[in-house]
Amino acid sequence: MVFSSVTFLFLFLPIVLVVFWLTPARWRTPLLVAASWIFYAWGEKALVALLVVSALFNWSIAIEIAAADGRARRVLLSVAIAVNLAALVYFKYTDFFLAQLNAGLAWAHMRRVIWQPVHLPIGISFVTFEAISYLVDVYRGHLRPARSPVNVAFYLAFFPHLIAGPILRYADIAPSLEKPRPGLTEFDRGVARFITGLGKKVLIANVLGQVSDQIFALPGAQLGTAVAWLGILCYSLQIYFDFSGYSDMAIGLGHLFGFTLPENFRLPYTADSIRDFWRRWHISLSSWFRDYLFLPLGGSRGGAARTARNLLIVFLLCGLWHGASTTFIVWGLYHGAFLALERTRFGAGLARLPAMVRRGYAVLVVMVGWVFFRTATLAAAGGYLAAMFGNGGHDRVPLRLYLSPEVMLVLAVAVPLSVWSVTLRPVPALILQTAVFVLSLLYVAAGTYNPFIYFRF
Repeated sequence: MVFSSVTFLFLFLPIVLVVFWLTPARWRTPLLVAASWIFYAWGEKALVALLVVSALFNWSIAIEIAAADGRARRVLLSVAIAVNLAALVYFKYTDFFLAQLNAGLAWAHMRRVIWQPVHLPIGISFVTFEAISYLVDVYRGHLRPARSPVNVAFYLAFFPHLIAGPILRYADIAPSLEKPRPGLTEFDRGVARFITGLGKKVLIANVLGQVSDQIFALPGAQLGTAVAWLGILCYSLQIYFDFSGYSDMAIGLGHLFGFTLPENFRLPYTADSIRDFWRRWHISLSSWFRDYLFLPLGGSRGGAARTARNLLIVFLLCGLWHGASTTFIVWGLYHGAFLALERTRFGAGLARLPAMVRRGYAVLVVMVGWVFFRTATLAAAGGYLAAMFGNGGHDRVPLRLYLSPEVMLVLAVAVPLSVWSVTLRPVPALILQTAVFVLSLLYVAAGTYNPFIYFRF
């Protein structure tokens, strides 16, 4: 069930909201846990048991970690993290590892391994990282373990952020857990934020996603330079408005139920370096890697070489977190390499350039990186990049084939909105929100193209 679906907008959300507001405050958290499990079971069915088992395991072992001392404390944390990662590795990477093994066996003319493909549960990467941050924060003494398994179940399964983030820290929601009491002002803010995200998703990301899908599906012989740049422009805008739109909807839904979810985007395409980009893009993920991996590895202490090593390790794992594919690995290492480069004299030289030049550099680096993120193989990525930089196919599809009036209008709106923050007075804002909501509902009711990119992560 996606937020921009008829089922969610006209059935699930209204029912949950009405029941929530009619329920006494002390029972609202258990109610939201049950609603979240129903939400997850809608698409995953039996795999909702993973959420139940994860909540019980992490609740109980966090209590043991808090009560233990010295070496026993460290052992318990290590075991707990290993169990959480084992589930992630099994579901997300078994197929990838066995495919690589079979490639090696084929090269050696040996018999291939036959296996049943493993189903990837939606949102398991987010749940795993949230569980680990909870355990580590308890271990570090930053948190007291939750008194009730219901609170941990809520933290891991709360449906607004369950399947595509933002990645929560337990401290983000702990103050509101006992008796969620949203006020009318918070409710109003939540509705406005949800409509903003819905419009980003339905009216911008979905329209541009159809264009990028068509262009990335072209055979290399038909891919010209202009069309290749249009495809990556549309994809760059699609992934931003899709994911930031989802985050806006999640944050808005959080407000409706009395919870404040963390901001996840801050105009990332205005960044003037790759380092700045990662302060603005998927903030909850980049801050998680900083606090729970980069700094424990030593961070930027120990010299330039060690810092570069730590950055490459972090972004190698960041790439793998997004998907079990060589293209995601290359995408992660690509960003890690630029982050390491910007800590050398190159970064100092970059800082002396005009702001528009720095921003152009950052956007270009990010867009080239998106090619690896979007394509399924390194060969496809190489062919697409060749087309972008002048080595296009001989039987090229004309650019005008993709520039319908609707696409040109959406691009004219999307490009400015990706780099400028718009603030309106209350009355014009209400009129605009109403128009966006009505248009979005019309698109949703029409059953148009409606994927969520980050479901697969």
